[in-house]
Amino acid sequence: MLRILRSKKAQSTAEYAILIGLVVAALIAMQTYVKRGLNAKMRDATDTFATTVGMGNTSQYEPYYMQQNVTTTQTQNENEFVARGGNVTRTSNADSNRTGTQTFGF
Repeated sequence: MLRILRSKKAQSTAEYAILIGLVVAALIAMQTYVKRGLNAKMRDATDTFATTVGMGNTSQYEPYYMQQNVTTTQTQNENEFVARGGNVTRTSNADSNRTGTQTFGF
């Protein structure tokens, strides 16, 4: 009975497994914050590069940097001709026009 109480290998292994599990869970929970931090560092580095090297005020691409004012018109004509005996001939003609402006960056 005393030998069983003295042998603590299984208990130590379980403690290490729990400790490793907690560390992995903490790393997974911090993943989003680490990504945000790295993105902020990259953004800061590119902004610094753009202003010190002489690229001017070059903005990074973001979807809201684009503006557009576009008008699209479509016309479509369809003709169908039914001959004697049930023979059907269909023709269609479609035109599309797009006019306007698109602006990228500010």
